[in-house]
Amino acid sequence: MASAASQVILHPVVSRSLKYASTTVGRDKAYRAVQYFARFFAWYLLNKGHKVDAARWNALKSHLGTARKLMRLGKPIEHLQSALRASLTSEPALEQIFAIGRQLGYFGYLSYDALIWANNVKFVNFDPLLAKRLAKTSSQLWLAGILFSLAGGVLKTIRLARESRKLQAGDSYGEKDISAENQREARLSSVKAAQSKARRQFITDALDIWLPATGAGLTNVNEGTLGIIGLITSLLGAQGQWKAVNGK
Repeated sequence: MASAASQVILHPVVSRSLKYASTTVGRDKAYRAVQYFARFFAWYLLNKGHKVDAARWNALKSHLGTARKLMRLGKPIEHLQSALRASLTSEPALEQIFAIGRQLGYFGYLSYDALIWANNVKFVNFDPLLAKRLAKTSSQLWLAGILFSLAGGVLKTIRLARESRKLQAGDSYGEKDISAENQREARLSSVKAAQSKARRQFITDALDIWLPATGAGLTNVNEGTLGIIGLITSLLGAQGQWKAVNGK
């Protein structure tokens, strides 16, 4: 019995899961997935007339949202640092501008998000109209960050596609130098990895954009659809973090 228990507890999957959960990003992605599933399921139950069960799942969604806001209190400074780093890169100027805009958008969004958290936990008491304006402004800044990310992603994808074609064309003709060939292969591998990352980010942004667009009052997507969108992008983010932590 003890042997069977140790095999389960010490199983590599359990160890990798604990390693993943030990990271703040990993926990946040897991909480976000549950939060958005709860958002969808509360909507589903309410439409089926199960008001008591819907209220329970809606409460779970709200409490997870508040907990995630607390976990993000220091994030605005991280985005300011990222904006500064983006300004120092050697990427094309327009890509730099979009990268800086993305980070500043998220800085503003998360700064307002901190005020919303303080109001939710009754640390401060804003007037209901002010609280509503803060929530709308937060969504607008989140939306701006995603729009900058999408625009920068399009430019980066085009640039990487051109570079990839150029590198692949270099394999078709000419005398080959072993050292140069190895460098070309290494660069091509790096470009392909960057392309994969850019595609993943573009898909995430293209889905996530509906969340702040609805929060800002620009679209009217229902709670169920928003829940599914948030769940999908949370799982995409969790998968990326799992690979970053565990390497596979």
